[in-house]
Amino acid sequence: MKGQHHYTLTVEWTGNNGTGTSHAAAYERSHTVKIEGKADLICSSDPAFRGDNTKHNPEEFLLAAVSSCHMLWYLHLCADAGIVVNEYSDYPEGEMVEATATERGRFTEITLHPLVTITDGTRVLDAEHLHEKAREKCFISNSCNFPIHHQPTILVKDA
Repeated sequence: MKGQHHYTLTVEWTGNNGTGTSHAAAYERSHTVKIEGKADLICSSDPAFRGDNTKHNPEEFLLAAVSSCHMLWYLHLCADAGIVVNEYSDYPEGEMVEATATERGRFTEITLHPLVTITDGTRVLDAEHLHEKAREKCFISNSCNFPIHHQPTILVKDA
């Protein structure tokens, strides 16, 4: 179907210490994400869930996916609007609650903090407003069932 995209990868558990999942402390949460033609991602769970803090975890991937998708849409929208962006960085934060007896564990919100440098000081308000449009267009944000906020900072600096 036109406009439909399919993605594949491999997630391989690498944390069997010889006894499999015989009990919760018997195995590592280590795993590798493999995507054909790309570098492997060495992963684990968050340290709060017996993970290795030197490895990437799924919660970080979700935060990165939301931030990256927003950035890519934002840059596209700026280019279409004639706003020249010279620098872009983001410092996203996500809030997650663990499961309880009555509630599932889940992310409750993500807040993006993009720091954007543009060349034209007369376009600051336009640049700020395009963050809302980017949020509306972001495929990843549209797939989430929790609020995603953005608190942009727009700086002006000649090219």
